[in-house]
Amino acid sequence: MQLATDLAREKGASSWLTALPLEEHGFALHKTAFRDAIALRYGWPPSQIPTNCVCGHSFSVQHALSCPRGGFPSIRHNELRDITASLLKETCHGVATEPSLQPITSETFNRTTANRQNGARLDVVANGIWGSSFERAFFDVRVFNPFAPSNRHSSLTASYRHHENLKKRHYEQRIREVEHSSFTPLVFATTGGLGPAAGAFYKRLASMLSDKWKQPYSTTIGWLRCRISFSLLRSSIMCLRGARSSKSSFNGHLAASVDLTIADSNLSV
Repeated sequence: MQLATDLAREKGASSWLTALPLEEHGFALHKTAFRDAIALRYGWPPSQIPTNCVCGHSFSVQHALSCPRGGFPSIRHNELRDITASLLKETCHGVATEPSLQPITSETFNRTTANRQNGARLDVVANGIWGSSFERAFFDVRVFNPFAPSNRHSSLTASYRHHENLKKRHYEQRIREVEHSSFTPLVFATTGGLGPAAGAFYKRLASMLSDKWKQPYSTTIGWLRCRISFSLLRSSIMCLRGARSSKSSFNGHLAASVDLTIADSNLSV
């Protein structure tokens, strides 16, 4: 309960709860999702969840947030990546998702954990967020569950620092020495909090957006935190309630199936 309370007090973690539930802005939850959100907020067990997961493990909130069956953790990661890229396109040049890094030839790195794979990719790249319009910055997203056994016994500060350092040890030296660019790890908690580096980045992004949109900074950062909060909340509920089918029931080819349906139904384009 103490950990849940600390997580609920983080900047942005309560944005989904204080926003008006306006459907047109994507800020509305149906009643089951709202109950699940309250349970996740305070670490309570949600009602009517299955006993076992299709992967064979016992089903729990902690397992649901990390189980790869159904691809829900990847969807959660990709949505945050795409939200960040779409907002960067409003203010920066050269924005791209999943940019390839230059191949390693004769370069050497001091850190043994540095990524050396040819064909390695990060999540987002943009020009001009930290400096001039010619300065590139790379970003990589990580979402961790504070209630997971590996994080539960660490302070929030230590957990954020740990996950940021993992990303930095993996990519920072290569980005700095090969790409001649900066690297920022964007670390999120599933409960809606942001790591120090991510917090500084989104404050900078909100400042640039407020200048472009002619809106007060406080309004822009509030809207940005709310959008991130709802993205993390919806993805957590999806992990909890989404169907994890053990195998696909569709055996045909989708394109052929669509063509056949259109022909048989006499549908006009």
